[in-house]
Amino acid sequence: MKLGPGAEVIARGEIVGLRVAFPAAAVALPPALMARLWLPDPNDVHVLAAAIAGNADLIVTFNAADFPRHTLAEEGLTRLDPDQFLMALCGRDEAAIRAVCEAVRAEAERLSGQPQPLRGLLKRARLPRLAKRLGAT
Repeated sequence: MKLGPGAEVIARGEIVGLRVAFPAAAVALPPALMARLWLPDPNDVHVLAAAIAGNADLIVTFNAADFPRHTLAEEGLTRLDPDQFLMALCGRDEAAIRAVCEAVRAEAERLSGQPQPLRGLLKRARLPRLAKRLGAT
């Protein structure tokens, strides 16, 4: 996906910020691990390797085709799409998810200068079940 001029600079800045905020989140990818893994898109193997090396329980992605459930299950992983993942978190602490969604909505409104109804924002983000659960209007 093309994100336009300046996108790489923005992404690099976000990476630096994430590394500072979550220093223990980076994992080494052993070459032997990378070599034994297979996914339909070879460019995604590093994601699977990072999940394994980091002892993750699941991979959150909209890209179901390139992360087959049976392949992930062989590594002890499950796959959820972002809507499923956020719905699970909502089941644990709906107030926290509501607060985060409201903060995102307010920031989208600030950046666009236009009203950003939460339901539309969540639908554009491909989170329809979360929109319904939160009763977003």
